[in-house]
Order: sequence, then C-alpha cells, then structure tokens
Amino acid sequence: MARKAQGKIDTLLALRSDGRLLVGRERIALLEAVAKHGSITKAAEAAGFSYKTAWDSVNAINNLLPRPAFLTKTGGSSGGGAQITEEGLRLIAAFRKLEEKLGRISTSIAEEGLEHAEDMLFWGVALRVSARNALHCKIVEIKPAPVNVEIKLEVSPGVFIFALVTNRSLVELDLKLGSNVMAMVNSTSVMLASGPQALRISARNRIKGKVVERIDGGVDSEITLDIGHGKTIDAVITQAGADEVGAKEGAEVFAVFKTSHVVLAAD
Repeated sequence: MARKAQGKIDTLLALRSDGRLLVGRERIALLEAVAKHGSITKAAEAAGFSYKTAWDSVNAINNLLPRPAFLTKTGGSSGGGAQITEEGLRLIAAFRKLEEKLGRISTSIAEEGLEHAEDMLFWGVALRVSARNALHCKIVEIKPAPVNVEIKLEVSPGVFIFALVTNRSLVELDLKLGSNVMAMVNSTSVMLASGPQALRISARNRIKGKVVERIDGGVDSEITLDIGHGKTIDAVITQAGADEVGAKEGAEVFAVFKTSHVVLAAD
C-alpha cells in the first residue's frame, strides 16, 4: 500500500547550465521585478535583495546564457535603468511553465503517495553555487600541441578568451570546434591594467571593459567590468592597484589573466 504524504509538498525548481546554477525561484522573481520596475535598485527592494546581491544575480544569469536576459544602463539617481530582453522574457515564461507542471506533480504525490522510487526525483534540493566569472562560450579555434592545447573561446561577438588544457582534458571533455563550454576564472586571478600597461603584460587574455561597479573593503577592491553584450568580469585587486590603473566607475581598463587560470567545464 502506498504511503500517503501528509500536507502540502513544496517543490523547488532550479535550472542549471553545465552543472552550475542558472536560475531558481528567487532569481526569476528578481527578473520579474526588473521587468516591472525597470531598475535594479527598485527590483532589489521589491524582491527583498540587497542591491549588491541583485546585481550579482542578474549578471550571473547573463554570463551563463548564450544571449543576455537583461540590459542595464548604469548611473542616475535611481541607480540606473534595466530592461528585460526577449531572451529574458522567454526564460521567465519557461521557468514558470515548468514550475506549474512540477507543482501539479507534487500535489499528486501529496494526495496519492509515493508508489515508485523514482518519484523521489521530484523532491527539491537547494544548491548555492557561485557563478562569478563563469562565462558561457563557444569554441572557435583549437591549436594542438604535444602536451598542452590552446583553445580560443568566443564569449560574445568580438570578445574572446584563450584557455590552455592538456590533450587528455581535450579528449575527456570532448572539446570540439563549435562546442559550448563554461569558462571559469577566479576573480583573484584577474589583474587590471590601463591600455599602455596591458600591452606590456605577457598574459594571453587582455579584455577591454568599462568599470560599472567598485567596492572598496579593507586593503582590497572588487571591480566589475562590463565587457559588452551583457557580459561582465569581476576582479579582486588591492585598492592601491585599483587607484593606480584609474579603476573608477565609467573608466575603461583591461581585465588581464593567464590562459592557465581559465578552467573549462563541459557536459
């Protein structure tokens, strides 16, 4: 006889990309608030987030999608405007549709019980995964070599990242031209440089961006660069270093990091 579940079962839906959290209920609610209010600041207040958490969350969604879910315009008394794209509206609609279907399944479980072990797949498990500097990319070039292989990745039109992997990793991850992968770089591995400085640094990756946020704390600063097409890169450097390169809001600087600091993840 099936065991009957008592009371209501609350389902938790989370969409993941390449093994990393893409969106959950809270992030969808935040996107909906952005669509309604047209402002990150107002959306954060409505959804119960701090501005910093809201900003990081919507940036993470953009970085993990092939096309941006929202576009922002920084500055202004209201903290800058924000607009949900068609891709973002499709994401919201798809999530809510899946959530509705999952809700019907959980209601059925609550009323009829668990008859099969596979039904346990519908019990939600909450995950917290940092998506900072996790960028959805496409492999556009592979340069083979006896030991390591250089891979050129397109983050967005005209923006590229270079990664160095072993031949074994190339085979194990099944990396091929046209494959979609996730490129991850620790924020502490990202250096910042002005134009002339960037040319004197041997690191392969030099990506131009505009400072959209700077947070100073202790001896370090966290800098967020807009690198175009809804993508961002974060760097954590010393305050002295940030001042030296003129990393203030609106300034154009380069994010610099080595190919060996790029970690690739694939299905």
